[in-house]
Amino acid sequence: MRLDNRVRMPGLILKRASASRPSGEWSDDDYDVLADGVVVGRIMKAAAVPVGMSWMWTLAFGHHKGTPTHGYAATREAAMAAFAKSWRRESPS
Repeated sequence: MRLDNRVRMPGLILKRASASRPSGEWSDDDYDVLADGVVVGRIMKAAAVPVGMSWMWTLAFGHHKGTPTHGYAATREAAMAAFAKSWRRESPS
């Protein structure tokens, strides 16, 4: 399955780091999470993770108060869902 540089989550956009941060070299499995054009977190395939949980997600500093700030998932889609769940807890309804 070919991905473009953006994948949508409810109220959030997943954008490849290479498109979001032009300086540096970024993996194809490294994404910034944007809300209203502002980077609010990151989802990436990481090396140092629990067995079977190769994707890590994290909320950016200042975008969490009493919610999980990071976690691990087996797939990118599962990491996206976990990120969105934590983000919804933080965001006003």
